[in-house]
Amino acid sequence: MAAGRAFLISLLKRSETSLTTRGAFIGTRAVSTSPVDPQRTAAEHLVDPEQQVKDQQRRNEEAGNYTELVRDFLDPKDFYNAMRQHNMDFFCGVPDSLLKDFCAYVATVTPKSHHVITANEGQAIALASGYHMATGKSAVVYLQNSGIGNIVNPLMSLAVNGVYSIPMLLLVGWRGEPGKRDEPQHVVQGQATPGILASCGIPFQVLPDYQEGAEQALYTARKHMETTKSPYCLLARRQNFLPFKLNDGPDKYPLNREGVLKVLVDNLHDRDVVVGTTGMLSRELFEYRVEKKQGHEKDFLTVGSMGHASAIALGIAKFRPKRQVFCLDGDGAVLMHMGALSTVGSEGSANLKHIIINNGCHDSVGGQPTDAANENFSFTAIASACGYKTVMEASEPADIAAKVKTMREMEGPVLLEIKCNKGGRKNLGRPTRTPKQNKKDFMHFLAIDH
Repeated sequence: MAAGRAFLISLLKRSETSLTTRGAFIGTRAVSTSPVDPQRTAAEHLVDPEQQVKDQQRRNEEAGNYTELVRDFLDPKDFYNAMRQHNMDFFCGVPDSLLKDFCAYVATVTPKSHHVITANEGQAIALASGYHMATGKSAVVYLQNSGIGNIVNPLMSLAVNGVYSIPMLLLVGWRGEPGKRDEPQHVVQGQATPGILASCGIPFQVLPDYQEGAEQALYTARKHMETTKSPYCLLARRQNFLPFKLNDGPDKYPLNREGVLKVLVDNLHDRDVVVGTTGMLSRELFEYRVEKKQGHEKDFLTVGSMGHASAIALGIAKFRPKRQVFCLDGDGAVLMHMGALSTVGSEGSANLKHIIINNGCHDSVGGQPTDAANENFSFTAIASACGYKTVMEASEPADIAAKVKTMREMEGPVLLEIKCNKGGRKNLGRPTRTPKQNKKDFMHFLAIDH
C-alpha cells in the first residue's frame, strides 16, 4: 500500500508542471481545471472521491455543465438564425428523418418564396445554382445521404469549382453512420458517404451538436464558399436537433395510409405479386402480413431506391406476363422520379397495376408536404397523358375495394390514385427479414407460374 501511494505521489509531482489554469479539453469542450499550488506538497493534492465530485460540479458551474455522459442538442431556431446571420436565407431540398426538426422549423418560419421542397435532390442543386446566379448568394440544400447519388451529376457538371463554380451549403443527414445501428441500405450508404464526398472534391465536416460549435462550422463553410466559390457540406448525425413539430391540419379523408394498405391487401389474390415502395408503406405491409399470419414471399419491399418501385414492377411484369403485378407507391416517391410514368405508359405491360397512395406529404421523414398535396395536382391526369390505358381515383374504403377488384381484370397499365390522411403509428416496426432473404423468397414465388 505504501509503495503504491509513493508511486502515485511521484506521478503527481511529475504532472504538476503540466497542469495550468488555462483549462483542459474534455470531449469537445474546454473546461477550467483547478490550479496547482506549487507551495502544496503532492500528497496534499490527493483528494477523496467525494471531494473530486464536488470540485467537478464547481468547475461545471463555472465553465458550463458538460460530462461524457451528458450531450447537447442544437435548437433548430438558433441554428436557423445563425445561418441567417451568415446571409444564408434560401432553403431547398428533400426532407430527411435526421433533419426533420430543422426542416420543420424552416417550413414554419421561412417565407414561401425562400423555401422549396424539391421533387428530388439533384433538382435542389440546380435550383440553388440558379438562385446563386440570380442573387450572388449561397443557398442551403438539405437532403439525406441516400440522395447523394441524385446530386452527383449536377454537382460535378454544374456546381464544382472546375465547371461553373457555384457555392452552396449542403446539409446532409448521415444515415448509416459507422458505429450506429441502422437499416442495411443505410449502413452501406453511410459507410460510403465520406468517400463519395471526398471523391467529388466536396470538403465536409460533422455538424457539432452544440451551438458554439455549429456557429464555427457555419463560419468555416461561409469562408470556404466565399474563397473558392464552390460547395461545402455539413454532415448531421442522429439526434443533432431538439424536437420541432409541424402543425398538422385536419383530416380530410376516411383512411390514413395504413388503413388504405389493409383494404388493398384484403382484396388481392394469393397469386398476385406486390412491389411496395420506400418508407413506411413497406414496413406496414410487412407487419400486416404478420398480423394476418401470412408469409412475405409475395412482397418485394423497396427499402431504399426511392422513386424506382414502378420500374422494378415493370421489369417483373414484362417477364412474368402471367402474373398480376401490383405496385403500391407513394406520392413523394413517384414525384422523385416521375419520368418512370412515361416509361411504364409507353411499355404498355397489360399485367401491371400501379396504385399511388397519396397522403400529400413525406410522412416517413417528418410529414413535410409534397406538391401532390395541391388540390389541382392529379396523378391520374399525368398517367393518362403518359399512356396508361385506364386511370381511376378513390378514397372511400368500399370504393377502393371495388376498384382493386376491377383493375386486376383490366388490361394495363392501370393507375389508381388513392387520397388519404397523413400520419401513422409511432410503434411501427421494421422488417425482421434481411433484404437478401426477401429477394430469395420473392424470386421463388415468382418462379411459380400459375
